[in-house]
Amino acid sequence: MSKEIAVKVDHIGKSFHLPTESTSSLKRTIVNYFKGIKGYREQQVLKNISFEVNKGDFFGIVGRNGSGKSTLLKIISQIYVPEKGTVTVNGKLVSFIELGVGFNPELTGKENVYLNGALLGFSVKEIDLMYNDIVEFAELSDFMNQKLKNYSSGMQVRLAFSVAIQAKSDILVLDEVLAVGDEAFQRKCNDYFMQAKKDSKTIILVTHSMEAVRKYCNKAILIDRGEVKVLGTPDEVANQYSLDNVMQKGTATIIEGADDKESEVSTTEKMPKEDTVIENLKVELVSDALIEHGNRSVEFEISYNVLKDIKTYIAFSMTDIDRNVWIYNDNSLEYMTSGAGIKKIRYRCDLADINQCKLRLGVSIRNDSDEPFAFSDSQESPIIIVSPKPELTKSERISSSGVLTRNGSWTII
Repeated sequence: MSKEIAVKVDHIGKSFHLPTESTSSLKRTIVNYFKGIKGYREQQVLKNISFEVNKGDFFGIVGRNGSGKSTLLKIISQIYVPEKGTVTVNGKLVSFIELGVGFNPELTGKENVYLNGALLGFSVKEIDLMYNDIVEFAELSDFMNQKLKNYSSGMQVRLAFSVAIQAKSDILVLDEVLAVGDEAFQRKCNDYFMQAKKDSKTIILVTHSMEAVRKYCNKAILIDRGEVKVLGTPDEVANQYSLDNVMQKGTATIIEGADDKESEVSTTEKMPKEDTVIENLKVELVSDALIEHGNRSVEFEISYNVLKDIKTYIAFSMTDIDRNVWIYNDNSLEYMTSGAGIKKIRYRCDLADINQCKLRLGVSIRNDSDEPFAFSDSQESPIIIVSPKPELTKSERISSSGVLTRNGSWTII
């Protein structure tokens, strides 16, 4: 293996046996064996996984829950043995995979530092030299003589993470460390990761945060159902991960007429006292959900059926999901339709002024008095992913997302 490679994962495969029945006697076990009844089913967790992590890489591993990420980390950390393939590690590796591993709740914080350090292969003298730095980073100097079982989960995380990063390893493996701890701890993690990038330290990070992948990593991999789906740049992996987790078709709620009884809500919140007049509201992306560098526009189609002879119009909005702010909100009455029947309108929106964000497309159908008859369900509305621009203007660098202007921002096709 090249001296520049820190970790090489070569065609790894791993499966587990999941019991389908339990036997309480040796006789039943033997009978099942000769009948060909295994009593378990095989779950293939990893399938032919291969990649290389070079020295100095900040390597991200992402994937949905159950995709095999943690199993892969345990194989890299030599906790699990793969059934197929090999893992080669060039250097000393320290892993922080699960809270509580290598810690004893009946021992004090100080005793656990020495216990965990010993499990990582350090001598007492080596731990003595690291101890003050560990306590200082964890900010637990007043608690080191208390038993670990009296620590909060956040305090345990701080102590375990502090031991891991002070271990002076060649390779650090972390699983979802950014998902736990308070705000102050996460700032410390950020400072440590930024310094680690400058120092070219080799780190392998499993995370569900695409912001962290883009911010820290120089390479990343997306695992889907135990297989490598994307191996490439942080943007490529983050975009595909987000794309795999978004809706491209929306479901809708139809507002039915209220009865004649007085409503408990305020007058402005009352629904129209009419029978249902709209059905089958559908919101569907026509273009790809991922908006990349070349074509910075999105097309979507809205259709619905009007059951009565009334005027209706479409109001739609685009909301930046992460910031919870409107990027665009159109609530005008300019494009009113008349009469009953199926209405179908296709829009094209120019997103050239928008950069790196996830937008939720919200739609409602209203009458000429601006009363809503149907609206798309917020949690199941189509999502649009706008990829980062290769070059940004000064204003775009200040704000990672823009705002659509009213004139020329969208057109009806």
